Amino acid sequence: MLQVLGGLAILAALLWRLGTGAFVEGLRVIDAGAVVAALGIGLLTTVFSAWRWCLVARRVGLPLRLGTAVADYYRSLFLNATLPGGVLGDVHRGVRHGQHADDLGRGVRAVVLERTAGQVVVFAAAAAVLLSQPSWLHEIVAPSYVPVAVGLFAAVVAFIAWARSSARGRQAVATVVTEIRGVLARDTWPGIAILSAATLLGHLALFLVSARVAGVSAPVSQLVPLMVLALLAMGLPVNVGGWGPREGVTAWAFGAAGLGATHGLTVAVVYGVLAFVASLPGAGVLLLRRGRPQVELEKRVGAEGNSPHRRPQRISHPFGAPEVQAGHAVAQQHRRDGDV
Repeated sequence: MLQVLGGLAILAALLWRLGTGAFVEGLRVIDAGAVVAALGIGLLTTVFSAWRWCLVARRVGLPLRLGTAVADYYRSLFLNATLPGGVLGDVHRGVRHGQHADDLGRGVRAVVLERTAGQVVVFAAAAAVLLSQPSWLHEIVAPSYVPVAVGLFAAVVAFIAWARSSARGRQAVATVVTEIRGVLARDTWPGIAILSAATLLGHLALFLVSARVAGVSAPVSQLVPLMVLALLAMGLPVNVGGWGPREGVTAWAFGAAGLGATHGLTVAVVYGVLAFVASLPGAGVLLLRRGRPQVELEKRVGAEGNSPHRRPQRISHPFGAPEVQAGHAVAQQHRRDGDV
């Protein structure tokens, strides 16, 4: 709830300072060409991200095919764009993968490691930008990222204290360290780094399209540093479907660069809309996978019913005697295939 309120507070502050004109203009200038570009760039970035997820998942010992990963990644992007917080789609992706692999914890950790790998590249690019602009470093880090850093530090300290105080905690730390070492293996980390860099370039390309659609004609060399900072802000878990910090940082960065805070906000609005458009294939995945389990269930029930060698399964209940249930395996698969 605090995350959503934080995002809403940022948007309210922007509306109060800059008015509604930038938001209206951002919606007005989007045309068919921008939508097509967003879908194309979104396809590339989603494939790169899904491929990175496959590398991480396989390294931690979970099977994952690229086609399945792309579909699941599209679905998570759509959920991130439509649900508060901006991370619930990733949570759902990790939980679903872990359930299918019969290892919930490992499935969630694979997604965390995959997302962290992408953020490391964004942090590196943002650090280069901020170090090249010392005045920006002072202005942006002091008011916004120090509280986040303090919160992360407190969380790390609490986790270390928990890990040292219990055998379960020590085992969890050992597991995470082992998986991180696997991801950093020589035959894995270069591919993850390349795919993360390619994904970052895709996001920057979409930001550049947004800037041109919004009427900003500044050279690419001037826009890229501003866009990197906006992408860094998107990683903050204080937003409403991705909206909030991105718009605030983009408006500030454009103002600091002399391009106008209003133009920066318009660019951020265009980017937000185009990013949502790029995630729309995930809505199709969500709908198809809601209908598919029932169809598969009916086919499997029919197959079991017609099979002369069908053997009933005995299901043990916590209260009472075991019960014979022929379709238990099918029902279990149906539960696994259920969607949000």
